[in-house]
Amino acid sequence: MFRYLMGVVLTGLLALPVHTAIADQPSVSTLYEPFQGLLEEFLVEEDLPDGGLVSAFRYRDAVADGNAMDAVTEQRNRLRQFDPDSLESREEAIAFWLNAYNFFMLAHILENPKDGGSEWIESVRDYGSLFRPYRVFSRDLFDIGGSKYNLSKIEKDILLGDEFKERGWKEARVHFAVNCASVGCPPLRKVIFDADNVDRMMTENTERAMRTERHLRVEGDTLHLSQLFEWYEDDYLEEAETLRDWIADYIDEELRDAINAVSRIRFIDYDWSLNTPENFRELD
Repeated sequence: MFRYLMGVVLTGLLALPVHTAIADQPSVSTLYEPFQGLLEEFLVEEDLPDGGLVSAFRYRDAVADGNAMDAVTEQRNRLRQFDPDSLESREEAIAFWLNAYNFFMLAHILENPKDGGSEWIESVRDYGSLFRPYRVFSRDLFDIGGSKYNLSKIEKDILLGDEFKERGWKEARVHFAVNCASVGCPPLRKVIFDADNVDRMMTENTERAMRTERHLRVEGDTLHLSQLFEWYEDDYLEEAETLRDWIADYIDEELRDAINAVSRIRFIDYDWSLNTPENFRELD
């Protein structure tokens, strides 16, 4: 299926000049067909017993597959020719930018193995330096419609930025939909976001993260939460009075009672290890 898809894909937009605008902009789901193919072929999803979810990407297998790297190139070309100003609805816009973030993070890793060789980085922080370990998120490496973007801009300035906030499009659930290719991130999914599924999937991702111990667990008198709740607390508190109130909408009554009974909140150290299968104990 994947090889057939890429055969079709590569006969199309690659023939166009890089800066030629496409007259009729494709739908989000059509635009991201190459990315969808990569996820279907190389992403591993594992359902956990309590309803949680983890996922990992098989980078080595993808690089060994010439069609996969062709898909990365094709997806980059499609985004280079796409005008994001053509996105008219809230659902289209959120889905587009979520996919853009997740694809570009994945593509950067596939195209930049450790020291230019065949080994993989241990963490996305390896793309940075001692004093700027998270530099990969602030580098303008990604072309959309002829303009350069970085991952931080996509997440913080667009999806969670002032313009989306003014339109009523800002969503704290975004934090459980973008994936920074780390074990500590909420899971990447085999299905891309589109206008029809984006709300359902953001909710589902949040609910399943709340059922995954590296994001939320109760131990004795302490509620342990992902550092996403520490770093982006203001985003959650725009939608609820407290972190517990925000979380309450995405958990069942039993877990709600448990978190309401604790007196302390502690944040779980974020695991920046690359999201390869061998780095997940659940996938052993």
